[in-house]
Amino acid sequence: MKGLSNQIIQRFFTKKDIGGEVSINDLREKEFGGNKLSTEEKKALSNFDSYRINILNSQVNEDDFHNAYRQLQVIANLGDWKEFLKEDYSAS
Repeated sequence: MKGLSNQIIQRFFTKKDIGGEVSINDLREKEFGGNKLSTEEKKALSNFDSYRINILNSQVNEDDFHNAYRQLQVIANLGDWKEFLKEDYSAS
C-alpha cells in the first residue's frame, strides 16, 4: 500500500498500552461535547486531518484506499493524539 509506511503502522499497531491513551477521536468527542480544546489539541486534530487526506488521496486503487481508511480509523481511535504534534504530521 502506498502512503502509510511500515514504521508508522508499527508505531500504532504495536503499542503495549493501547487502551490508555487519549486519541484523536477522544479529542473530537471532547470538542463536540462543548469543551474547549487547547491550542495543541486543535493542532493535533488539524495535522491528523491533513495527514488523513494526504494518505487517502495517495492510494492508487479502491482496495488500497479501503485498507488505508481502516488503518486510519484504528489510529484515530487508539493512537495517542500527541503523536500528531510531531513535525512529521505538521499541516503548516
